[in-house]
Amino acid sequence: MRPVVIAHRGASGHLPEHTLPAKALAYAMGADYLEQDVVATRDDALVVLHDIYLDRVTDVASRYPARSRSDGRYYVRDFDLAELRRLKVHERTDIEGSPVYPGRFSSSEETFRIQTFAEELEFVRSLHAAHGRTVGIYPEIKRPEWHRREGTDITPEFLRVLTDYGYREHSDPVYVQCFDAKELRRIRHKMDCRLKLVQLIGEDSWGESPTHFANLRTQRGLDRLARTVDGIGPWLQRAYRLRRGDGQIRATGLVQRAHKAGLAVHPYTFRADELPEGFGSFDELLACFVDNLAIDGLFTDFPDRALKFLLRNPR
Repeated sequence: MRPVVIAHRGASGHLPEHTLPAKALAYAMGADYLEQDVVATRDDALVVLHDIYLDRVTDVASRYPARSRSDGRYYVRDFDLAELRRLKVHERTDIEGSPVYPGRFSSSEETFRIQTFAEELEFVRSLHAAHGRTVGIYPEIKRPEWHRREGTDITPEFLRVLTDYGYREHSDPVYVQCFDAKELRRIRHKMDCRLKLVQLIGEDSWGESPTHFANLRTQRGLDRLARTVDGIGPWLQRAYRLRRGDGQIRATGLVQRAHKAGLAVHPYTFRADELPEGFGSFDELLACFVDNLAIDGLFTDFPDRALKFLLRNPR
């Protein structure tokens, strides 16, 4: 069976990330899952945005110039939903305001907006009804400990919205992902959630959560994870190493260790316009992970190109 294709923030290689047009395009391209990152507003609405910040993907600085915090960032948590609805979403930019991916969608004429988590799930439901193809969802609880410090426990409302839209059982087409291992244990063992869970594995230096990721990558760590989650979502560069002497790609053993623990492996993020060192093309990158490492799924900004490769090169 081929790996599942997870549209990372939608078809974000083609349209601004996490917008409904990007999700619709990913659906039309045939993605198996659509990703949602979920953050809470000041009035505790759950919205779909990759970050707890607004300034890299919206015009918040021009609309609310006095609303940044002392670090110069504009936080979702400092705005009500009604205020967020006034913002325009654009392609991701860096601290200087330049596009992070210069070759992507560049028009400023179209208007893209922020939607709530519930609105996106309603949109997914409408896609099912109109076109007859079920697409899974792959929502992430963003920085739950940070949200608690900000005065809100994001997880119960997150799970309530999923339940309201019929996502209740392990067999339902949904994976719940989080970087915070403690939060995933809470969801599974204290909140009795039956949905499929995925432990995201990043770098300790990223500050995504208090989880110590290096420990999770060991066989012991993965065996312990398997008591709680169904799979892992590791940063793709932790799955292989580039041998300096001859430039050969070698597995680190992470995928194999995870499979030994009974865990699915869905690495992130496969981008045609941001190839990691050692790979000359997107297809070469995919071939390494699909054919050699035998991953079970992948997060990609380009679901069309990933699916084209997989259909051309079936396992």
